[in-house]
Amino acid sequence: MNRKPKLAAAAVGAAIAPFLVAIPTSTASAHGYIDSPPSRQAQCAAGTVPCGPIKYEPQSVEGPKGLTSCSGGNQAFAELDDDSKGWTVTPVGNSVTFNWTLTAAHATSTWEYFIGGNRVAVFDQGGKQPPNQLSHTVDLSGVSGPQKVLAVWNVADTANAFYACIDVNVGGN
Repeated sequence: MNRKPKLAAAAVGAAIAPFLVAIPTSTASAHGYIDSPPSRQAQCAAGTVPCGPIKYEPQSVEGPKGLTSCSGGNQAFAELDDDSKGWTVTPVGNSVTFNWTLTAAHATSTWEYFIGGNRVAVFDQGGKQPPNQLSHTVDLSGVSGPQKVLAVWNVADTANAFYACIDVNVGGN
């Protein structure tokens, strides 16, 4: 039996082995979205509004922290940024409870809620892992009428966050 092919294969294997080791990335292993009131991605998943690939993975709207877009800067989900798409608007009172469904919970720094670029609420998770179902009640008494709420889930140990937009009518019927 010829040893040269075996030695050559072993040498190639040894040369590429260091490159096969998993390299950590800044992508979070967490996933989640607001299901009530229905976020834009929840509406896509339910078929309420016709959508592209987001309907299959509403929990995957992830991007770098600090963005203000419903898509989290993800081009595949850009339709979430389209305010004219016919999103269902949920009538709410002066406060609303946002219910998150987390399909893969991850250590969390904060949860933030914005309207018109202004932060209206923040909840500190202290770097702890949240449960798979989580709710925040947000006071919206400073605004009225149709509003787009941007909810941001800031992951504690990566540079990423998860984004969800919810269309509400504060004080509306």
